Amino acid sequence: MKKIAVYCGASVGTKPIYQERTKELGEWMGTHKYDLVYGGGNVGLMGVLADTVLANGGKAIGVMPTFLLERELAHQEITEMHIVNDMHERKRKMIDLADCYIALPGGPGTLEEISEVVSWGRVGEHQNPCIFFNVDGYYDLLADFFDKMVLDGFLTKKDRENIFFSESLDDIQMVIDTFTPSEIRQYK
Repeated sequence: MKKIAVYCGASVGTKPIYQERTKELGEWMGTHKYDLVYGGGNVGLMGVLADTVLANGGKAIGVMPTFLLERELAHQEITEMHIVNDMHERKRKMIDLADCYIALPGGPGTLEEISEVVSWGRVGEHQNPCIFFNVDGYYDLLADFFDKMVLDGFLTKKDRENIFFSESLDDIQMVIDTFTPSEIRQYK
């Protein structure tokens, strides 16, 4: 069984489609026997996703730093909770536990976490797919920005091809099934 780290908002956003598609992702993960690795919270899209994965027979594995645990944001019904010291340790643990990384809509924290995963993949810290679940075009501007990085010589075309944006769970499944990692970046 594979584990997917999902990065997403601690709020639900302003559009109902964000919660709807989060629930679809959770159902899809359960159907395909993917366990969830996530931030461990019970709020926002994080809580929606964890509840849906659990309701569909999957496991939800949380990774939460102590300072958030103390704010009582921790989901009490998940399968397993890893308590870590800080956000750096959380990100490393989530990367190590997962076989794939998906970003749902979220705020600066979500963007920072998935960006780090993309970056770490380029330098060989993992060999797994990085996918932006582009609900309602949420990540269109970011996809354009990655294209500009290629155009301006800061990202190779091959590396850009391994950063996936899709709103289709069928496409996401195909990416997971056929993913071939880029060569580890060499500096000249």
